Amino acid sequence: MFQGETAITIDDKGRLAVPTAYRDLVARECDNRLVITYNPFESGSLYIYPHAAWERLRDQVNALPKVKAVNRSMQLKLVGAAAFVELDGNGRVSIPASHRAAVGIEKKAVLLGMGDKFELWSEQAHHAQIRQTISDEDLSEELLGLQL
Repeated sequence: MFQGETAITIDDKGRLAVPTAYRDLVARECDNRLVITYNPFESGSLYIYPHAAWERLRDQVNALPKVKAVNRSMQLKLVGAAAFVELDGNGRVSIPASHRAAVGIEKKAVLLGMGDKFELWSEQAHHAQIRQTISDEDLSEELLGLQL
């Protein structure tokens, strides 16, 4: 289970250091293998999946009927853009330049643990997202049932 927010600096070679608190978990549960792809729902961020979780999602996405444009878009953004990465000896992973450029990640980024995956946000997009509030009109039945 990944959770929490970490300010991250991307080095000149496009690498990020996985926070120390997650390195053992990534090594043990993911065999040091992660998959980086686009967040199809929000600009400014990437998804980073453990390899096994990625394979399950990949198979579900690829099974969607290709005759619908939304399904093809999901397949393109998730499966077509997937990049396999491994932690190096210093606990770093390389974020592909194309992925960084597409979502606006330069030097400063924010890594969020989101349960079964990480989200890597550009610092600006993350700040904009956090500043947005949820209004009464946004509340679904599921949200109304939460005991916050």
